[in-house]
Amino acid sequence: MPELLQVEARPSRGKHHARRMRKEGKIPAVLYGHGQECLSLSVATADLAAALRHGAHVVELGGAVKQSALIRELQWNTWGTEVLHVDFSRVSADETVEVTVPIELRGEAPGVKVGGVIEQLLHEIDVECKATDIPDRIKVNVNHLEIGQSILIEQLVLPEGGQCLGNPKDVVVQCAMPVEAPEEEEAAAEAGEAEPEIIGGRKAEEEEDKSE
Repeated sequence: MPELLQVEARPSRGKHHARRMRKEGKIPAVLYGHGQECLSLSVATADLAAALRHGAHVVELGGAVKQSALIRELQWNTWGTEVLHVDFSRVSADETVEVTVPIELRGEAPGVKVGGVIEQLLHEIDVECKATDIPDRIKVNVNHLEIGQSILIEQLVLPEGGQCLGNPKDVVVQCAMPVEAPEEEEAAAEAGEAEPEIIGGRKAEEEEDKSE
C-alpha cells in the first residue's frame, strides 16, 4: 500500500516564499506528467521524511490533489540532511517506470573467514518495472561467495517483469584477496628499518689513524 501524503496548493513561488514555507514545516513541490498541467504544491516535511525512511518511491497524494505519483527527484541542501524541493510525476498502477534503487548486502561470505574481503562495486542500480512493484531496495545474499567469486547484475532478483538497466555482466559484489602493498612501498619500509649511517663517522676514524 503506497504511503499517503497530504498536499496543499501553493499559489506563490520564489525563493523567499519557499524559505518561509520550510520554516513552517512544509516543502515546496511540483506535480507534472501525463500531458497535464504542472501544479505547484507543498507537503509536510515530517510526512515526506517518513515516506523516504520507509523507502517509498510511489505515493498517493491527497488533499489538494488525489493522484498516484512517483517521487521523481529530490533537491537536498549542501550537507544532504534536508530536502529543499520535491518533484512528483503522475503515474498509473500499470505504468512502467525507471527508478534508481539501492543495493543492500545480506549475510556473511565464507571467503571472508579465510582472509578474503567483500568489495561492493555497485551501491545502487537503475531498474525498470511497474510503478506498483518498485522495491525499496534490492537485497543481495553473499552467503555463498568464496574468494574469487562474484555476483553480476544479471543475477539480481527483481520483481516479476522488472529488469536492470545496466550491463548484465557488470560486477555488483565480489570476494577477493586483500591488495598487498606495492613492492616499492615494501622496499621503502625495509630501508626505513635499517640503521642510519653516522655522519662524520668515517672522517673521525681517518683522523684517528693519522694521529697514530
